[in-house]
Amino acid sequence: MMMNLFSSFDPSSNWNLSLNWLSTMIGLLIIPSMFWLIPSRLNFIWIKIISILHNEFKNLLGDKIKGMTLIFISLFSLILFNNFLGLFPYIFTSTSHMTLTLSLALPLWLTFMLYGWINNTTHMFAHLVPQGTPPILMPFMVCIETISNIIRPGTLAIRLSANMIAGHLLMTLLGNTGSMLNIYLINILLIVQLMLLLLESAVSIIQSYVFAVLSTLYSSEVN
Repeated sequence: MMMNLFSSFDPSSNWNLSLNWLSTMIGLLIIPSMFWLIPSRLNFIWIKIISILHNEFKNLLGDKIKGMTLIFISLFSLILFNNFLGLFPYIFTSTSHMTLTLSLALPLWLTFMLYGWINNTTHMFAHLVPQGTPPILMPFMVCIETISNIIRPGTLAIRLSANMIAGHLLMTLLGNTGSMLNIYLINILLIVQLMLLLLESAVSIIQSYVFAVLSTLYSSEVN
C-alpha cells in the first residue's frame, strides 16, 4: 500500500512517453505575452521581488563577484515556478524528486568547493577549525566540519524534495478518503484541503527562498 502510494509521485504517462519532465519548463507557454512585452502590475510586483532579493543576496555575498546575485535569483525563480506548477492537478511536481533537486544542489556545491580550494586554500583550511577551538579538540572539529561540508548538497536536495512531497502526500491521503464520507464530512474535508493548499503555497515560496539563501551562504564562505 505504501509502495503504491509513493509510486503515485513517479513520472509516468499514458502515451508511453516520458513527458512529465516537460512540466519543468512548459509553464512558460501559458504565460501571456503581455506580461513580458508590456509592463503590467504583475511585472512591477515581480521586479520588486527581484530587487529585494538582489539587495539581500548582495549583502550576503558582498561586492567581490559582480553579477553573482543573478544566479541565485534565477535559481529562486526556477524552484518557485516548479513548486507552484506542481500545485495544479495532474501536473508532475519535478521539485519533489531528487533527480532535479540534487542536479541543482550538487553542481553548485562542487563549483563553490573547487573555486574555494583552488583560489583560497588557506581560507578554506581555516574554515575547518572554528576560532577559539581548544587544541585538543581540533582533530575532532576538522572531522565534524568536513562531514558537515560534504553533506551540504544532500541536505539542500532532501530538504526541498521532502517538504514538497510531504504536503502533496497529505493532500493525496485526505483526498482518497472523500468517497467514503457523507456530505457533511466532505464539506469539512474541502475546507481542510483548501487550507492545506494555502499552506503548500506558502511552503513553495519558503522552500525556494531557503534553497537560494543557503546556496548564497555556502558561496559566501569560499570568498
